[in-house]
Amino acid sequence: MARTETAATMTVEQAAKRLRIGRNQAYESVNRGEIPHVRMGKRILVLKEPLERMLRGEIPKTASR
Repeated sequence: MARTETAATMTVEQAAKRLRIGRNQAYESVNRGEIPHVRMGKRILVLKEPLERMLRGEIPKTASR
């Protein structure tokens, strides 16, 4: 039986495509805390479910400033 799991995270580049913004703008949004993410060492992983909830308006956009 095949497993049909979807990853809970995506790369910043994948998030940029989903958001229809440029790669640099996506990294800037991550650094401002506008895109939900986790850092693992130097790697940045965007959290899919919180991002989708934010896009649906269920989670307000927040900036760290």
